[in-house]
Amino acid sequence: MRVAAIALTFNPFITTPNPTQTQTNYSFPPLKLVTRENQELSWNHLTQSNSDKLAKNWMEYQGINNWEGLLDPLDDILRTEILRYGQFVEAAYRAFDFDASSPTFGSCKFSKNSLLTRACIRETGYKPTKNLRATCGIQLPGWVDRGPSWVSTRSSWIGYVAVCQDKEEIARLGRRDVAIAFRGTATCLEWLENLRATLTDVGGLGGGGAMVESGFLSLYTSGNATCPSLQQMVREEIGRVIEMYGDEPLSLTITGHSLGAALAILAAYDINSTFNNAPPVTVMSFGGPRVGNQSFRCQLEKSGTKILRIVNSDDLITKVPGFVIDNNETAVNTAGLPSWVQRRVEDAQLVYADVGQELRLSSKECPHLSKGGVAACHELGTYLELVNGFVSSNCPFRTTASRVLC
Repeated sequence: MRVAAIALTFNPFITTPNPTQTQTNYSFPPLKLVTRENQELSWNHLTQSNSDKLAKNWMEYQGINNWEGLLDPLDDILRTEILRYGQFVEAAYRAFDFDASSPTFGSCKFSKNSLLTRACIRETGYKPTKNLRATCGIQLPGWVDRGPSWVSTRSSWIGYVAVCQDKEEIARLGRRDVAIAFRGTATCLEWLENLRATLTDVGGLGGGGAMVESGFLSLYTSGNATCPSLQQMVREEIGRVIEMYGDEPLSLTITGHSLGAALAILAAYDINSTFNNAPPVTVMSFGGPRVGNQSFRCQLEKSGTKILRIVNSDDLITKVPGFVIDNNETAVNTAGLPSWVQRRVEDAQLVYADVGQELRLSSKECPHLSKGGVAACHELGTYLELVNGFVSSNCPFRTTASRVLC
């Protein structure tokens, strides 16, 4: 099983990754949902059940009511929607060229038109319309640019935009959906950006004291002479989509894993801050780190952005960076620390706040995942398997659940 790229942020218990990890040449078999009796569940199985109910209530499943009554127990339609968007993220991983010895390292291995098919995600009804790249904004010595590709690659393919074009799928969903999918950390310079864990003003994306993690913002807003910023690419494509389809029911669903989960939240915030006529924007994130402070969370809520964070309690990445606001939203969660430490935490801009609604799962509740290590807890495949098996807080994992193999 593949080890997913982890968005590493400040945490004294996590060591800096070895950059040579990016040199592995990954080969992915088709992603399948397989029952314990080895019966394959195809994409069609995920999209055929209760289609009438989804079409009629699609705004509820996109979070208009913050998924009230749908998370515990987990609604079966919402479950299949989460798994469906998770496969879009899986396609982003499979399409990325991880081979550091290749001259195309850091690019998309497939053409835009064949991306989903060649990534083994077939019959989705979606058509990729835009490739997305992220650029490192860290200023490094000139010799770095002369180093091997796994060190010097500043701009890398990070994901894609796909628009639902199939009439039957549009009818099943109840609207035309636009999916934006982001992969997790893969290059050396992305790892370095992840380590920049202090909060910084969100700047042109908004105001009101909103602050976000420096490295994530840098990857979203940085560009160079040969590659526009991820922010610019997202804005241009979403502007085009709104102009083309704005007169019909439309939704934007942004999904990502690890670093991709953080970028998904930034992209959602940016879209709602940029377009007055934006359709409903929903984020479904897997294994994401913290992104911003309490003011950032308030700005997200005011903008109407709906966020569903799928969190594995045993995944360290979801617990970093910094410290988080207590549930009473008035004090920093640094109980037991001396007052001078608390002041230092605040002065160092390390006070974060979790955003959106949370679907909390646990590897320990799944018999065949409970013995996995730290890395296994963060894998996208682990998350999809936990979602597929979760029933409720009183029944964390059904014994007859299908297994996700990747």
